[in-house]
Amino acid sequence: MTEVWDEETAARRQQRPEDEPGAGVVTAFGRQLKVLRTRAGLERAEFGKRLGYSADTVASIEQGRRIPQARFIEKADEVLGAGGLLTALKEEVGRAQYPAFFRDMARLEARATALNVYAVYAVPGLLQTQDYARAVFHMQRPLLEDDVIEQRLEARMARQEIFCRRPAPLLSFVIEEAVLRRPIGGRKVMREALEQILLTGQSRNVEVQVMPIEREDNAALSGPFSLIDVDKGQRLAYAEVQDLSRLYTDAACVRTLEARYGILRSQALTPSESVAFMEQLMGDT
Repeated sequence: MTEVWDEETAARRQQRPEDEPGAGVVTAFGRQLKVLRTRAGLERAEFGKRLGYSADTVASIEQGRRIPQARFIEKADEVLGAGGLLTALKEEVGRAQYPAFFRDMARLEARATALNVYAVYAVPGLLQTQDYARAVFHMQRPLLEDDVIEQRLEARMARQEIFCRRPAPLLSFVIEEAVLRRPIGGRKVMREALEQILLTGQSRNVEVQVMPIEREDNAALSGPFSLIDVDKGQRLAYAEVQDLSRLYTDAACVRTLEARYGILRSQALTPSESVAFMEQLMGDT
């Protein structure tokens, strides 16, 4: 996607993460939580104890400085007898955990029946270990605040619940060899990342393929992208670069990316060959 660089764009790119669209719903949730807690006659310490959280965490959530996880929202609604007032905001609050450019993809991913991912720069988020993801966030520029890193780390790990869903979605990953050789976070972290990829790839609904550097042909030199199958048989495509994203709904565009992905899979190592390749890489690290 091409974005015209003007004063408005520059201002938007300089926004702090907490200023992004989505922060409003977090603030509204915090205020609602405080009203309900106060009405119930509970101090923060007692309320937090009933939920299994500290008083400081409760304060951060009420003040809109921390985004609550789904389990917090569900338990708070139950403890306060809110009758669904808090859980009604769960989906919107959950989306606010992600950078603005990724929120549409996060929503689609959460209900996808099939997902095809071509990774060029880093291990796909769904396959990352916690240490690998933390290293990715730490190296972002401009630097992210520590609390933002922890918030995004928690959100990224929560995305991996897709592997526990039933019925299980069909998941396919084509990963460039360079991604697997780039020791983000150090060699120990990279080795653990390879172990995670291999372990995840053992699931019957998951296929992982490696695109070797030595291949003369590559059908997708234009960059990474994902194909998402949602309900009613609809297929969409998603691509992002430099914190800009685009969701493709036009059938012709989606068909083009479908064709590219199909050719990529034929050009890459087979899943069994990819396992052998990654095992060899682990021996080298």
